[in-house]
Amino acid sequence: MSDTDTLGSDAPTDSADFQERAAQYEALVDDMHGRAAEIRNGGGEEKIQKQHDRGKLTVRERIDYLLDDPDDFAELGLFAGYEMYEEEGGCPAGGTVMGLGPVNGRECLVVANDATVKAGSWFPITAKKNLRAQEIAMENHVPIIYLVDSAGVFLPKQDEIFPDKDDFGRIFRNNARMSSLGIPQIAAIMGSCVAGGAYLPIMSDEAVIVEGTGSVFLAGPYLVKAAIGEDVEAEELGGATTHSEISGVTDYKAEDDEEALDMVRSIVDHQGPVPGQ
Repeated sequence: MSDTDTLGSDAPTDSADFQERAAQYEALVDDMHGRAAEIRNGGGEEKIQKQHDRGKLTVRERIDYLLDDPDDFAELGLFAGYEMYEEEGGCPAGGTVMGLGPVNGRECLVVANDATVKAGSWFPITAKKNLRAQEIAMENHVPIIYLVDSAGVFLPKQDEIFPDKDDFGRIFRNNARMSSLGIPQIAAIMGSCVAGGAYLPIMSDEAVIVEGTGSVFLAGPYLVKAAIGEDVEAEELGGATTHSEISGVTDYKAEDDEEALDMVRSIVDHQGPVPGQ
């Protein structure tokens, strides 16, 4: 009898051999689910509470609020960064949550910094995960939504983040490519947005910034002080009022995370058809 003759036959579920193998697989699946839950907890309960104390939602709370139905979120790359950078304290999910989900009835690619993981700093794997998100958006012609809350590049690893064509700088090339392809890019600045990462919302089609917590600048107040001796407050340097009323970097100003996400939903609702869909 050939192997094909047994296709479609019932599995011998009562056999000891089958039950032993099934138990082994169930244990592996349980272990995977346990590790996934730990990863989804980001930087841990203390960091999550700190985020709440500042009046901010966590990255996963933001995504749940943004989507029509959180259960429809198809997360991608959860295990990116798994067991990497252990000397630096780890980087769960690469410090970024990404996936596909419906926003006002429209499938969107969401990529969001997790500020509980090293203040949302970019590790090398973070850059690669963000690049993959952009590639998925371009391959499938779906709008991409950036929820930005990042302290910028993780400086001890900066030499591994910028230099190659498949690293950080490629993100801005992709911004330009998506613009030329007519793929909508929407950014919500819900925390820090500094250094190289500050270009991302600037190159998006629409940008929302949260008053009091959102800020965009290449160098923060301390670096400005060190470089040119000038004292300047973060809000004046790159806060919501500065960028919504003076520089024009952002298009809309929101009072809190929820209002910013409501604005993003409205923007998606008013987008025209994406070429290629």
